[in-house]
Amino acid sequence: MFESALSLSFTSSRFDYVRRDRTMGFMYTLRALIKSFLVVLLWSKCESRESEFNYVTCGSLVKLLNTRHNVRLHSHDVKYGSGSGQQSVTGVESADDANSYWRIRGKPNGTCQRGVPIQCGQAIRITHMTTGRNLHTHHFSSPLSNNQEVSAFGENGEGDDLDVWRVQCDGSIWERDEVVRFKHVGTDAFLSVTGEQYGNPIRGQREVHGMGTANQNNYWKAMEGVFILPSQEPLKHHHEEL
Repeated sequence: MFESALSLSFTSSRFDYVRRDRTMGFMYTLRALIKSFLVVLLWSKCESRESEFNYVTCGSLVKLLNTRHNVRLHSHDVKYGSGSGQQSVTGVESADDANSYWRIRGKPNGTCQRGVPIQCGQAIRITHMTTGRNLHTHHFSSPLSNNQEVSAFGENGEGDDLDVWRVQCDGSIWERDEVVRFKHVGTDAFLSVTGEQYGNPIRGQREVHGMGTANQNNYWKAMEGVFILPSQEPLKHHHEEL
């Protein structure tokens, strides 16, 4: 009788051990599955956020590189000595110059919500960060090549309708790693560099001008900068204009 009870007790204990072992195994498996799910979810969110960095967005502060001549679009409070006499715009080889930052903004009276990717074909203004003047062109001859003069114009980001450029790119959105063209809305000229160099007081800087034909001299690429991400808040009826 004692042996039977002992045998029954041993069998019951072994059954409880096996059951606990299976339960623990199930719990470990469940935890592993939950962890895997959370990792995948986190990765997908990171991938989504990372993809948002691939575009140039409204409000972004960027340096623009002319890929043919390897110079960045630049300006400074130095006026042209001929032509319009407005603030000069040049190209510089240095990647570190703070005077090469430009803010991407909407056209006057247009909607350009902060953080929203710029569409191919969209009309924009390109505003010099340091001086607050807009990239501008008009029917004055440029000093060195006799193409169309490009200047920086206006005050505190406000100029006129000759400050508007249209982004030309291959897809639907301006991607950071692709080359684009900027076609002036008012005169149909392309923002270009052909290599002419200035002397003093801006020795070595390249002339930036407008050209009537699309070619390798008017390809630009977004380089260094602060790229504004889309807001995580729901869209409101009013838009923040930049």
